[in-house]
Amino acid sequence: MNFNEKLINLRKTKGLSQEELGEELKVSRQTISKWESAQSYPDFQRLVLLSDYFGLTLDELVRDLDVQEVREKNFDGEKLSSLYQDVNEGKKLIKTCLVLSAGVLTFFSLVVAYGVFFAK
Repeated sequence: MNFNEKLINLRKTKGLSQEELGEELKVSRQTISKWESAQSYPDFQRLVLLSDYFGLTLDELVRDLDVQEVREKNFDGEKLSSLYQDVNEGKKLIKTCLVLSAGVLTFFSLVVAYGVFFAK
């Protein structure tokens, strides 16, 4: 049985919704949904919390887990997170450049206006 199937069975055996399990682990319902659909996997801290919550050893919880698949999915998540961070930093840089260019434009407008009115 895969980890996601095991998690679904454990959650349903306890009569919990995804939201209720998420509250216990301090994660969103969407996170539980991603774990159960094998779109992502919990980090080590959450695995420990899951094993404690369900009264299982870590080995019992993750037995038969495809470690390479977990590595690939976690790596993809890290890359995506890094991309979002880069985009946000790019947005900040663009805003800064716009503010600076507006300031420079204002400055040169004042210089030109000063020259036109006071040049004589």
